[in-house]
Amino acid sequence: MIHLMIMMLERVGIIVILGFILAHTKLFRQALQNQDGYKGKAILISIFSLFSIISNYTGIEIQRNMIVNNDWVFTIDPSGSIANTRILGVEIGGLLGGPFVGAGIGILAGLHRFSLGGSTALSCAVSSILAGVLAGLIGRYFTKRYRMPTPRIAALVGIGMESLQMIIILLMAKPFSDAWELVSMIGIPMILINGTGSFIFLSIIQAIIRKEEQARALETHRVLTIADQTLPFFRQGLNENSCKSVAAIIHKLTGTDAVSLTDKEKILAHVGAGMDHHIPSKSLITGLSKKVIKTGHIMKAISQEEIECTHAECPLHAAIVLPLTSNGNTIGTLKMYFKSPAGLSQVEEELAEGLAMLFSTQLELGEAELQSKLLKDAEIKALQAQVNPHFLFNAINTISALCRTDVEKTRKLLLQLSVYFRSNLQGARQLLIPLSKELNHLNAYLSLEQARFPGKYKIELNIDSRLEQIEIPPFVLQVLVENALRHAFPKKQDMCKVTVCVLSDDASVYMKVADNGRGIPPDVLPELGKKPFPSKEGTGTALYNLNQRLIGLFGQQAALHISSEVHKGTEVSFQVPMQQMKEGEEHAQGVNS
Repeated sequence: MIHLMIMMLERVGIIVILGFILAHTKLFRQALQNQDGYKGKAILISIFSLFSIISNYTGIEIQRNMIVNNDWVFTIDPSGSIANTRILGVEIGGLLGGPFVGAGIGILAGLHRFSLGGSTALSCAVSSILAGVLAGLIGRYFTKRYRMPTPRIAALVGIGMESLQMIIILLMAKPFSDAWELVSMIGIPMILINGTGSFIFLSIIQAIIRKEEQARALETHRVLTIADQTLPFFRQGLNENSCKSVAAIIHKLTGTDAVSLTDKEKILAHVGAGMDHHIPSKSLITGLSKKVIKTGHIMKAISQEEIECTHAECPLHAAIVLPLTSNGNTIGTLKMYFKSPAGLSQVEEELAEGLAMLFSTQLELGEAELQSKLLKDAEIKALQAQVNPHFLFNAINTISALCRTDVEKTRKLLLQLSVYFRSNLQGARQLLIPLSKELNHLNAYLSLEQARFPGKYKIELNIDSRLEQIEIPPFVLQVLVENALRHAFPKKQDMCKVTVCVLSDDASVYMKVADNGRGIPPDVLPELGKKPFPSKEGTGTALYNLNQRLIGLFGQQAALHISSEVHKGTEVSFQVPMQQMKEGEEHAQGVNS
């Protein structure tokens, strides 16, 4: 038994080495993280089936309680069997991929084992399929809880699946006496070795994946920190004063040798090496920057010649240049310089790309705020263009806090933050938008708020799907919901519920936002929405501006109706007849044109 265990340790070593190599491949990691489609599942089935088939070939042939073959096994004597680590590949694949992947691996590995023959061929094939399905169900249990099975769990499952195989051999292999002798010889070594191998295999995969996730989380945190610090300056637009501060922040937090910001013609700011000849306002942009501005594509250089700097003794020999855009037009560039091409790693490239996207969004935000001051309808456009800086900073802080604990949730929140700001920018240029876009904006806002206060708010949406394409003023529902979340609930209230309804009776569209909060005092209620009403809780400007917008677009019939009872809640609603809504659309088209 000891001799067999030592030999099996050599076999499991081969699988562990393959697992180490596998965990470092990009294809495997992508398949592991994207299992929603059939492609990812097919890749996992193929990889772990190959592992199990290799385990079959490298098994140790046993006949009459004696080791008869220590080489690769291609056929097995009808009275013989093999001791191998086949279940290890089946089990790990099921744990990582779920029951569908586990069953697929089990079937392929089982059929291959059956093709080799031997007295336990059928029982081993059946046990492979059962092990794959059971391990997959266990893996799905952990996946639903947003975490990967631990190496300890993998070891316990490996021991359990191998024990199941021994039981099936005893039940199916004939005669029973031979099956008992075989299990007595190989049972303990295979159970221990497969359990140990499962622990080591999953430890390797988990360590590499965690290292990658930690690196991404740190990069995300660094990007968000830079975005947080540069936001006030980019909102001032692309000018020398703002760019100088931005370049200094990027240079400090990224560790690059130099950072430049340009407009379409000249350098606006340069911090770091090369400051003696890359002089703001006096130096024209390099040839590489001109190409980026012309094409709108990211470009990198790994030599001074490719940078096309005219100064012969420039110490900068590598750079990545990224376009800064606003409203779809390239208005400048962000350049990160390095003294050596070795400094321009993949990590730095991904960081630069992320910064360019964030900075472009910030520039669009600043441009939108600037343009809003020049619009004819000041009250309406000011409301459409405004973005609460406290909301942005709170969202960034929330996402930063999640970077180290939940990378996937952080990624989703960043996407929702992007949707939120994109909706703000689009709304600043339109009087009416489809209801579907307003709901996307609302959902993005709610995702960020619920991430800040997990479990605090319960949101119910009752939306008539037939109305998704009707045109409504932007931010109508979002303003009402935000108003409820900010002002309706005492700090100690346990269940904070907000209900959003959009319904129609074919003659008119009815919209309502209700909460179960503290309610509004009777002396305040009659004036709310009719004029700004300063109080400890706020100014009431949001409701007033919204009410004015609705009346201006759809007439007095669309005015806000606010009903409330103290300690029971508040309901804000309005109703727009279909005829007025069509007239509002025509009015909006005329204004936008």
